[in-house]
Amino acid sequence: MKILALNWNDLKNPYGGGAEVHLEELLRRLVKYGHQVTLFCSGFKDCAAEEIVEGIQIIRRGNRYNFNLIAPFYLRKIIKENNFDMLIEDINKIPFYTPLYLNINTLVVVPHLFATTVFHELNFILASYIYFSEIPFTWVYGRNKFNVISESTADDLAKRGIPEKNIAVTYCGIDREVYKYDSSVSKYEQPTILYLGRIKKYKSIQHLILAFKKVKDKISDARLMIVGAGDYTEALKKLADSLRLSDAIDFAGFVSQDEKVERMRRCHLAVLPSIREGWGLTNIECNSVGTTVVAADSPGLRDSVKDGETGLLYPYGDVEAMVESIMKILNNSDYRQKLEKSALEWAEKFNWDSAAKEFEKQLIELERSAIDK
Repeated sequence: MKILALNWNDLKNPYGGGAEVHLEELLRRLVKYGHQVTLFCSGFKDCAAEEIVEGIQIIRRGNRYNFNLIAPFYLRKIIKENNFDMLIEDINKIPFYTPLYLNINTLVVVPHLFATTVFHELNFILASYIYFSEIPFTWVYGRNKFNVISESTADDLAKRGIPEKNIAVTYCGIDREVYKYDSSVSKYEQPTILYLGRIKKYKSIQHLILAFKKVKDKISDARLMIVGAGDYTEALKKLADSLRLSDAIDFAGFVSQDEKVERMRRCHLAVLPSIREGWGLTNIECNSVGTTVVAADSPGLRDSVKDGETGLLYPYGDVEAMVESIMKILNNSDYRQKLEKSALEWAEKFNWDSAAKEFEKQLIELERSAIDK
């Protein structure tokens, strides 16, 4: 099958994240299965306009600010010149609304839609633009087949009017060569809490810092590591300063993969306080290396945590409840180890090979149904 994939970013883009990991893990395996795959995405400073990465032909045009505006022109041109069998449209920002201007069999991939969450991240004008851009979603994509990464996203699409029969859930996998348990690695001597991910306002890391202040009052040698980069870092550092926590919080920024995995293994728990995620891949990665998690009971995160078994969920935004969950783990090593054992078993269920096979099956069924018509 000759496949064209469409996404805002690729993994080399500095703004790439979990959505890009998800899509490209699947695309790389489709190449191994014998399919020809091209990825069309936005460009970034000093990027190559075109290159082949692990068998995927990557075409970059425009930038993150104009890509949705120029994409229709380039997509029509690329499809006309290459005679693709299938389009995979990955919607993790503003929808491209390709059914309005392309006549090609399309599978729509949705990690999650923003809805009102965007107002927690951006200024009102830009947030309104993104919010209203999602309003025609059901009208434009209502007849398409969808592949989503969690039941939360499936429920969201169904509530928007997408027929449930058109929605398939394929869970994310993890790279087991990278995220694997090592019994020889011990936890840090000090009680250590980890946040790992992009530093964005909607991730609600400010809630974690407020909770950490209360944890620190009860466990004097506790520390917090915030690993990742993003435009909300300075605001969080100011909050830490105001709470006199600067010496106890390590703003590590972007770290190497090896260092990231070491921190994940050695921390006592990871906390993910986001208001919404597509799935919560970091939860599973932490579980896979033997670390339990505390996460907000938010769409996506609640799908990747088995509450009371692999980690703990608390009501989003409830700082006191977050503190209670953290303390429950830090104060009871037997309980923590029980969660860690279940977390390891839970993480074993997720791998990219299985995900890619399910994904390929849906693509093949979609191609066959188009031929039958």
